[in-house]
Amino acid sequence: MNATTTRGALLAALACLLVGGSFTANSLLGDYPYAGGQFLRYGLAFLLLLPLAGPGATTRLRALGAGRWVRLALLAAVGMVGFNLAVLAAERTAEPAVPGVFVGCAPVVVAVVVPLLEGRRPQRVVLYGALFVALGAFTVQGWGRTDGAGLAFSVCALVGEVGFAVLAVPVLRPLGPRLLSTVVCGVAAAESALAGVLADGGGWLRRPEAVETGALLWQAVVVTVVGFVCWYMGMQRIGAERATLFSGLIPVAAACTAPLVGTGSYGAAQAVGSALVFAGVAVGSGALPVGRPRRPAAGRQRALERSLEKL
Repeated sequence: MNATTTRGALLAALACLLVGGSFTANSLLGDYPYAGGQFLRYGLAFLLLLPLAGPGATTRLRALGAGRWVRLALLAAVGMVGFNLAVLAAERTAEPAVPGVFVGCAPVVVAVVVPLLEGRRPQRVVLYGALFVALGAFTVQGWGRTDGAGLAFSVCALVGEVGFAVLAVPVLRPLGPRLLSTVVCGVAAAESALAGVLADGGGWLRRPEAVETGALLWQAVVVTVVGFVCWYMGMQRIGAERATLFSGLIPVAAACTAPLVGTGSYGAAQAVGSALVFAGVAVGSGALPVGRPRRPAAGRQRALERSLEKL
């Protein structure tokens, strides 16, 4: 891996670790209105990201066509607001591990879908790494009780996780990570407000309590502002396929932080699953080379000896 890909891998890893840790914060927002919480999270993140959007932001936004604006709206609706809503809806009738297992399959789907959309074949190394990551995520979380509705919403959560990466690919280059994060947060805040008014009426937003305020601030400042920018900076450097491999770190981080608030434990299964995730990420991202010549130095030595014989 060169400096660019190493930096991209580290950024993607940091983003996913932050998201994984946010599941602990989610457990503190169980009684807060969903749409109102999403509005506060993304609205605050939008305000914090505005000064970081970079020069020429208005010009770049005006240059976007209607199709790309629709894509941005879908990215916010599917990959942000819809994803979080699907996870919460799934957990009403299913144990949290069930949507977690489906979301853990996102690297496999992205490893296949992105190359096909670009008219090329999936890379075997990335696909093999994605399979290891998915298996590791399953091992970390296990399987739990569910029903048909829980499975359906878990599939929707998988679609949201895939959409968060795939839908961003064509707009990442013209906007850049910071402006893209700013725009989608603003759109997601507006969509959350609209959904809240339609679904809950006047009760969609209330003043959060002290603990809820802390959880919302963590999600807005750390997970969204820092996490989103790092995620898209990483994706810009190593591509959506390899960046999504690091989403396997989300259940690992969630499993590591769950004992801190008494919502889970970290045992042998979590340790084995974490090792599988790390192995899949290392192989798929190129950090652990596979399929290369084992003794390049010996080959160079033989070539040097043949050259000397000709002299």
